[in-house]
Amino acid sequence: MNCSITDLRNKEVINGKNGCRLGTVCDVEIDTCSGCVASIIIWGKGRFFGLLPSDNDIKIPWKDIEVIGNDTIIVCCDTACNNCTSSRRHNILETLFK
Repeated sequence: MNCSITDLRNKEVINGKNGCRLGTVCDVEIDTCSGCVASIIIWGKGRFFGLLPSDNDIKIPWKDIEVIGNDTIIVCCDTACNNCTSSRRHNILETLFK
């Protein structure tokens, strides 16, 4: 199955190691020598109302992509997930019951 770069944009990216939602594909990096996609990029939250660049962009190498579905991309990476609701919920519950 072939996929264009436009098809990759705005797909949800899920970390297969912990089930965490990393964000959506915003950009790709292409190796100009080989013409192949080198990595996908997920933009982090921008600072100052999105006008300044973010320090927490996530770059996932193409070799770490396991599955590309219709709406979702599953990756296998060790990227820490700051926006994972399940870990936040777990921490809040731990705090309440201590």
